[in-house]
Amino acid sequence: MYYDREISSVLEELKTSEEGLSSEEAEKRLEEYGKNELKEKEKVSVLRLFLSQFKSILIFILIVASIVSALLGETIDSVVILFTVFLAGVLGFVQEYRAEKAIELLKSLTSPEATVIRNGAEKKIPSTELIPGDIILLQTGDRIPADARIIKEFNLKVDESSLTGESVPVQKITDALPASTSKADRKNMVYAGTSVAYGRGKGVVTATGMKTSFGELAGLLGTIERSRTPLQESLDKFGRWIGGATLVIVAFVAVLGVFSGFPPLDMFLWGVALAVAAIPEALPAVVTVGLGLGVRRMVKRHALVRKLPSVETLGATDVICSDKTGTLTQNKMTVEKIYVNKQNLKVTGNGYNPEGKFLKEDSDKEDPEVSEDDLHLRTLLLGAALCNDSNLHKEEDVWKITGDPTEAALVVAAAKAGFENSELERKYPRLAEIPFSSETKRMTTFNKLEDGPGSILDSELVAFSKGAPEVILASCTKILLDGETKVLTQEQIQEISEQVKELADQALRVMALSFRPLEEGFSPEKVTSGEIPAEEIEKDMIFSGLIGMRDPPREEVKAAIKTCEEAGIKTVMITGDHKITAAAIARELGILKENDLTLTGSELDNLDEIEFEEKVEKVSVYARVYPTHKLRVVEALKKKGYVVAMTGDGVNDAPALKAADMGIAMGITGTDVSKEASSMILTDDNFASIVSAVEEGRNIFKNIKNFIAYGLTAHIGEVLIVLTAILGWQILPLIAVQILWINLITDGLPPMALSVEPPDRGLMRQKPRDVEEGLITRREIAAGLGIGGLIATQALIVLVWALNSGFPIPKLQTMIFTLVVFSEMFNAFNWRSDRYSIFSLGLFTNKALVYAVLTTVILQLLVVYTPFLQFAFRTVPLSLSELGIITALASTTLISMEIVKYLNARKYY
Repeated sequence: MYYDREISSVLEELKTSEEGLSSEEAEKRLEEYGKNELKEKEKVSVLRLFLSQFKSILIFILIVASIVSALLGETIDSVVILFTVFLAGVLGFVQEYRAEKAIELLKSLTSPEATVIRNGAEKKIPSTELIPGDIILLQTGDRIPADARIIKEFNLKVDESSLTGESVPVQKITDALPASTSKADRKNMVYAGTSVAYGRGKGVVTATGMKTSFGELAGLLGTIERSRTPLQESLDKFGRWIGGATLVIVAFVAVLGVFSGFPPLDMFLWGVALAVAAIPEALPAVVTVGLGLGVRRMVKRHALVRKLPSVETLGATDVICSDKTGTLTQNKMTVEKIYVNKQNLKVTGNGYNPEGKFLKEDSDKEDPEVSEDDLHLRTLLLGAALCNDSNLHKEEDVWKITGDPTEAALVVAAAKAGFENSELERKYPRLAEIPFSSETKRMTTFNKLEDGPGSILDSELVAFSKGAPEVILASCTKILLDGETKVLTQEQIQEISEQVKELADQALRVMALSFRPLEEGFSPEKVTSGEIPAEEIEKDMIFSGLIGMRDPPREEVKAAIKTCEEAGIKTVMITGDHKITAAAIARELGILKENDLTLTGSELDNLDEIEFEEKVEKVSVYARVYPTHKLRVVEALKKKGYVVAMTGDGVNDAPALKAADMGIAMGITGTDVSKEASSMILTDDNFASIVSAVEEGRNIFKNIKNFIAYGLTAHIGEVLIVLTAILGWQILPLIAVQILWINLITDGLPPMALSVEPPDRGLMRQKPRDVEEGLITRREIAAGLGIGGLIATQALIVLVWALNSGFPIPKLQTMIFTLVVFSEMFNAFNWRSDRYSIFSLGLFTNKALVYAVLTTVILQLLVVYTPFLQFAFRTVPLSLSELGIITALASTTLISMEIVKYLNARKYY
């Protein structure tokens, strides 16, 4: 494992030295270990991906129906059915074509070149040629090409946020660590895919390719199978139900007819007609298009869905597991508190924008603002800005920083007091420095005051220090207080220490600052050369104050989490940050409540599967975790029956994003790996957009259920009409091509228009739906039987009227044909909502449905009155009076449902 061993032991085991490997040895090891690259899993062929779109039982039934129709000579029926099947397959294929590229993107994140020592000399080589035992050199800005053990470092800090979620660059060390040290805390190791944020160092490569941390992630992604969505399961279940019902009905009619003396071939043809009536040919295409329209709406709400069936998964989501850094927080370290001159100050402002105020926290005054000219505040912030290697600059009206985020926060705070980078460099040039190290935990700079000494900085040369509070305090003998330099007493040290603890308890990263005017004739060069020990300079310092900073939560997140709570959705924070920081942020956001648990990655490792499953529902915060921990959390929640959404932006989130029912990646800060592993991408990186997406997902599923229920009534009505007419009058009231036309136009435009119906009132105050409920419940079946029975009754009235009037069979069929279409158009308005009256919703609040109904009616009239279409559909013209009677009879479909809604009216929300 190498992190728990001394450097000499590591070099010995890897059979190398600080002089590096020889060229001959490197070639030999490259053959043994292979190239430093990630292996791709076998790609799914385009043909296989396309064919996978036709696996559902419903699609299979439609294909069989098409073959049977073709064998019976019903060529038009066969072609139309196959066309709708093909259309549904193409739409699904287009959506999923680019879904599985996570491994390729992981490969692209590795560094193209690496600086190594070979044969005792530095040289650059392709990173793919690195092998264990190579000595690599690292410096600021480098992407680390392989996992390595640090053997030398000079203030080396590594940004590991993409791998561990840690929001602050990690200070690296060379010392051996205890064997029990968790992976996230192994500060003497660096990992492939992370980057050097500051300083430089040297390491010995310990793992390459699939053996690196990135390789482990690639392996996880390659073995995780994305689970089927609730909608896919529901459609299959519905298909099995429809298929079974169809076979039973067909068998019943055929057997009954044969025993009644009808010719077997005629009974088989009637059975086929019933099958065509029962099977919703257009359902897959309509559902796909409905989802597609929902996706377009979600894009406008900053949510991009990569797989269509995943849209409605949001509506069933019970738990959202969210990464903290950059998702719940701004990913911008910001100074929030200052302790100076025995006063607690609050610093206002957002992000890197250098605009803000300094306010007294305990002041009773109307204007608690502290002036930028305050001596104590200016001295503190001047030291913070000068003892600093970061810069603040503006690019295209956006403030940006370069350098370490923690130091950048100090620069931004100083800028709020009027200190600008360029001006500081001119007025207070740095002559020398003692750099930060993990051993000293402090940094000191020596700056010349060209404008002459001030009242406090009474020298032309001043040393400024910043670092860990305990280190800075130990070096101070004086304190800047009430405008004077005074002796630092034990009571004051105790008071400052209590302030440090109080700030730390607020999840703030605390830094102390001090300064010291240097005597005339002091030579910075002697410090740089080591002639004057650093300890001699960094003593007898004057304490100037404390600065507390953190990565603040996004302003809109708290409200979003509250909305999720009202919707019955639990939010869980999963982060690589420390436990105290994570808990404080979670408590502030409303995630962590009384009696909720917080677990660290190490604590999670100590729990077996049974123990963890007992606790998982009570845990709201996971801190100091690694990718395998995130994956374990998601899988444990899924085992408990929860529908889990996982948000994230880093490479470390990819396995959990893929394993979750709904993986949600960040579009701006998210890595390509996380995006490819996700089901949905937030284009604005805003957690609040998840709330909009959840609402849209719920509404999409509600609309899908409504237009399927609407279609169910039509199919039930058709089956009852055909069955009753055959059994009662030995007449086929609709021929197969008419039934197919009814299915195509009633399952076409109206359902698509229903799919854009706005959300019902209070949709986000409902609990998540039960994924076991399915698309069709007893409620939909009851409504389908009721309205379907009503449509059948209307048709039988027309049938009796036509027979009594002596109308020929083609006219009888044309009247029933038109009646069913008109009745379904009235029925379409019923299913805008299964709860609210059309008059409550407003007739024109869904104009798309009005246009769809009018278009469908016109198409039906064309079929009835256009000669060449009359031939194709075996129709005859109807008189205006006959058309008026049919329309009036069909309107009872809407009137009766309005009466039912009125009688059943109650408060749902």
